[in-house]
Amino acid sequence: MGTAIKPRITKSLHELKLLGFAESFSQQASLAANEGWAYDQYLLTLCEIELLQRQQRKIARLLNDSRLPREKTLQNFDRTRLKRAVDKQLSVLLEGDFLDRRDNVLVFGNPGSGKTHLLCGLGQELIRKGRSVYFVPCVILVQRLLLSKSQLRLPKELKWLDRFDALIIDDIGYVQQNRDEMEVLFTLLAHRYEHRSVLLTSNLVFSQWEKIFKDPMTTAAAIDRLVHHSVIIELNVPSFRMEAAKKSKQGQAGASPAARE
Repeated sequence: MGTAIKPRITKSLHELKLLGFAESFSQQASLAANEGWAYDQYLLTLCEIELLQRQQRKIARLLNDSRLPREKTLQNFDRTRLKRAVDKQLSVLLEGDFLDRRDNVLVFGNPGSGKTHLLCGLGQELIRKGRSVYFVPCVILVQRLLLSKSQLRLPKELKWLDRFDALIIDDIGYVQQNRDEMEVLFTLLAHRYEHRSVLLTSNLVFSQWEKIFKDPMTTAAAIDRLVHHSVIIELNVPSFRMEAAKKSKQGQAGASPAARE
């Protein structure tokens, strides 16, 4: 390839936003010449490189936008602690089809049972399939919605959240709202009903949700919208954190005095 034309090709490819082409065409041209590739094989290789890099950039952008805790992956989640039925539910969810049906995922369990880790790991895997995910603790979400309402831009905030196929609301059971807080949370759930998926964790079973929504009718309406199209996962397992603490204490007790110092 002539040295005079190479900068012009590079400039044109950048203007066309073919960054994979721009980075690889020269090296691949040399390889094609050495291997005796036909022009169509050379072009196909560049197309495959471009598509791969675009996919990688998309995943990186989705991960960044998701606000997911990066350390909470399925790779470091101990699935052997899950009951067989729950593990099967997770395997089906990983396919991502529930997002096309706008189904919800509701995860219940005691503190420390791995609810948040499970949904965060699922969220990261969905992103690798090209799905958009957003993670937010319930207490922060409610305050954002309240602020938006006070500034008369709640519809705009709800529309912004519509960008995401999956909205992960963490620890809904810890937020026991006053009436204003309850109303904006209910508004969000009603807005996403059959429109976008909600994934949430809670340490409170449905019979205790009146602590969250205060009013029995509002509680029933919120539960009805969430459950209508949903997958419910119950993590009836011991606390991960408690078990880790016990193992740590056992390890310290078994260490020699010199090692403990």
